[in-house]
Amino acid sequence: VQTVESGGGLVQVGGSLRLSCTVSGREFDSDITGWFRQAPGKEREFVAAITWILGETEYTDSVKGRFTVSRDHAKNTVYLQMNNLRPEDTAVYSCGTGIVRSPFAANQYKHWGQGTQVTVSS
Repeated sequence: VQTVESGGGLVQVGGSLRLSCTVSGREFDSDITGWFRQAPGKEREFVAAITWILGETEYTDSVKGRFTVSRDHAKNTVYLQMNNLRPEDTAVYSCGTGIVRSPFAANQYKHWGQGTQVTVSS
């Protein structure tokens, strides 16, 4: 299984970005893909997750109403649409995939990409 993130960049406050997480060779229908972020000096935190089979989603409170996670089976890709970005959203965003009991726990995901930097300037 290979995972590749893309779509990060520099954006002004209030702007938008769409991150992509392409998962090649995914093994199970019951897989979940989760987005996590880590800012300098801070621990990695859960952002959003989606189940591949039904498209059920979860979000951390700070991004609800601003971020949307979706998946495209044909492209083996999960997207994170980020709107109304804030300086506190600045971080390296990574996606993980696997069969997990809790989508909020990063250590339960098996396959990870290299991450993509998102910087929001004020």
